[in-house]
Amino acid sequence: MAKPAQRSYSRYAREAAELLGLMIHSARVERGLTVAEVAERAGVSRGLVHRIEKGEMGSSVGAAFEVAAIVGLRLFEADPTTLTRHLSMARDKLTLLPKSVRRGTTKVKDDF
Repeated sequence: MAKPAQRSYSRYAREAAELLGLMIHSARVERGLTVAEVAERAGVSRGLVHRIEKGEMGSSVGAAFEVAAIVGLRLFEADPTTLTRHLSMARDKLTLLPKSVRRGTTKVKDDF
């Protein structure tokens, strides 16, 4: 059986995932939590927690956010009330934007 091709990621995305993993690992150790404890509370395997802490790109973003919340890591530098307000504002903004983006097929002639 052939091994599936690996997806490539930008340097920025790889470094951001690594930074998040390191921040989660640090917060977990500072709080004295074991990988097993975090995994149990998050409902994921210990291996997934290890992969998140290593910044592996194949890890689920939902699992990474849940693990971050469990270890007390604030990802958006905001208290829950502020985060809820920002979320509401982002949703409101999206209601004003088009549902999809399409490339124009005809060129507009505006040389009058």
